[in-house]
Amino acid sequence: MTILHDSYPEAERPTEAWCDPHTVHVRLADGRQVSTPLWWYPRLLNATPAQSNNVHLMLAGVHWPDVDEDLSIRGMLAGWKAPGAKTPEKAA
Repeated sequence: MTILHDSYPEAERPTEAWCDPHTVHVRLADGRQVSTPLWWYPRLLNATPAQSNNVHLMLAGVHWPDVDEDLSIRGMLAGWKAPGAKTPEKAA
């Protein structure tokens, strides 16, 4: 079996990841920052601050072991939401 490393561009390798109360942020090796709404990922949305701050960087994504959530950089760039993610209701 041949592994194609060019399918994981070095520029898209995550170098840092963090969550704030509304957004998931990932800094990439080329200096870009990808930010997506936290509600796109219900497991992270419902995580405690300690759980959402326990982040493991992978070659092509990010893993939160405490809530068993994996996000690919390509998925974030493409705007993929987790199955079942629901837009929050707007305050009246």
